[in-house]
Amino acid sequence: MSEPTLESIGDYNTLKGEKKRIVWAVIIAGIIIGVIYSISYKVFDDSEESIKTQDEIIVVPMSQSIPVR
Repeated sequence: MSEPTLESIGDYNTLKGEKKRIVWAVIIAGIIIGVIYSISYKVFDDSEESIKTQDEIIVVPMSQSIPVR
């Protein structure tokens, strides 16, 4: 079984029929999922409830590394 060539692919220049509907369905599903995610991100935003921390690790000394067991 060999791989198809460009000449043997029936819809090389344009998609037709069921394949075209599948492509559009995937595009529309992606847009819908993106819109749902954006709306839920705005509605359920927890930024005001999060705990702010100011601890920053500046330098980790090499002599105090954690031993591997």
